[in-house]
Amino acid sequence: MFQQKTYIKRRKVLKEKVGKGLILLFGNEESPMNYTDNTYHFRQDSTFLYYFGIQHPGMVAIIDIDNDKEIIFGDDFTIDDIVFMGPKPTIAERAEQCGVANVQVTNDLAVVLAKAKQMGKTIHFLPLYRPENKIKLQELIDVAPSEVASKFSIDLVKAVVSQREIKTDEEIVQLNQAVDVSVDMHVAAMKFAKPGMTEAQVTAEIQKIAIAAGGNISFPVIATINGQTLHNHYHGNIIKEGELFLVDAGFENQMLYAGDLSSTFPVSRKFTPEQKEIYQLTLDAHRASINALGLGLPFKNAHIAACLTIFDGLKAIGFTKGNAGDAFEAGAHALFFPCGTGHMMGLDVHDMEDLGEVWVGYEGKPKSTQFGLKSLRLAKPLQAGHVFTIEPGIYFIPELIDLWRSQNKYNDFINWEKVDSYRNFGGIRNEENFVMTKNGAKRLGKPKPKTIEEIEAIRTEVS
Repeated sequence: MFQQKTYIKRRKVLKEKVGKGLILLFGNEESPMNYTDNTYHFRQDSTFLYYFGIQHPGMVAIIDIDNDKEIIFGDDFTIDDIVFMGPKPTIAERAEQCGVANVQVTNDLAVVLAKAKQMGKTIHFLPLYRPENKIKLQELIDVAPSEVASKFSIDLVKAVVSQREIKTDEEIVQLNQAVDVSVDMHVAAMKFAKPGMTEAQVTAEIQKIAIAAGGNISFPVIATINGQTLHNHYHGNIIKEGELFLVDAGFENQMLYAGDLSSTFPVSRKFTPEQKEIYQLTLDAHRASINALGLGLPFKNAHIAACLTIFDGLKAIGFTKGNAGDAFEAGAHALFFPCGTGHMMGLDVHDMEDLGEVWVGYEGKPKSTQFGLKSLRLAKPLQAGHVFTIEPGIYFIPELIDLWRSQNKYNDFINWEKVDSYRNFGGIRNEENFVMTKNGAKRLGKPKPKTIEEIEAIRTEVS
């Protein structure tokens, strides 16, 4: 945990931003895999963690703005729990660490909320992603799970986003550490992967680094020869000479701050000429995105810069034709780059995504509905303290190629014969993490090998 004063200050600011009423914040419960006592790795809700810092299941908190009162609800371990789990701090001891003096048992929560409803208080709650918390909400204040998406407090969402999106110096320390270990995970994969291995063996090596560093992975590892599938979590293929291997993996540290990096390298010692050409183009797009970043400038500018660079670069080698700006407006670039250039990052690897992309990335403004552009998670102007990823890529997706070609889409912008000859090429991306400062964007963590020379130097050393 951070120091007690950090959490006290965060809650004070939250109360000022929301203004009145009662804030109801749910922590997470244990989540069973296949029976009650066999649970997944526990992960606290990030917003609960942000305001209270307590990594322990089964807790709920109330912040009564009108009466300037804060209560944590939870139940201490019974002797049966202690026999199996060992002694743990009491709920009161945990609450004291974050500056909350009022602790009550879980059964008291319904009484407190019933009284608040009777008095006509506004009860603010966030969008909920865990079904057990949706059920709790229905039992406590009679909001059905199907109604959560329409009845959550927009005022609370906007207040939380405005706080959590600006990372403090102490948070940047945590993020730098998380990114440093994430770099180690990627370098380990580059040094370990050999022809004849399975993707699963490389995945295990990546995850080993995270566990050994005292934390965990920040999301399920992507380690695949099928880089054209953006979120490919299948690890059953045998890797072979001549293939590309894409890794997307990050470290979640003990304070639960996340790193998120991507790398692509050849299974062979060197890139083929074709791989090298496309790989360099992704680096050019990466650099163009970074150059487009600026304090107060929309992140969408970085996305547009990547898209135009990719289109023009592919045009130079025969894949595309026509004007890049016109192609972007039409959406033709999305054949090769059907996703966004980046997203916010912090306690969540996609920071605050449970609160809604329209609030986190667009300041409440509507997103595009165009294929490709609709997947851009962050578009708004960047402020000092924003932490985000830069991850443009180039992907050859056979199913998308076949669909659009059969529909005669974008014939004015795409050379279909050339594209089809690369249908089994795969996908490439590199990803780094940045914080916006008053002096511009600054990369987080130590450098990750990403140039052709750096990657081939590592791969050449693999025996």
